Amino acid sequence: MSALLLGLGMVCVIEGLVLALAPLRLEQILQALAEIGPERRRVLGLIVVALGVGLVALARQMAG
Repeated sequence: MSALLLGLGMVCVIEGLVLALAPLRLEQILQALAEIGPERRRVLGLIVVALGVGLVALARQMAG
């Protein structure tokens, strides 16, 4: 449970930093994503999920 809270906290920190430090860049990124077709966005999302799962597995393995 603590790992889940840690992960959610890190997501909040990163999202907050993006919104605080680069709000205009975030708008540009969202516009670029809107121009990509739904199927490519789906594939991109799946790649990011796989990357996240891999990072979590690596962190758990390193923690022992």
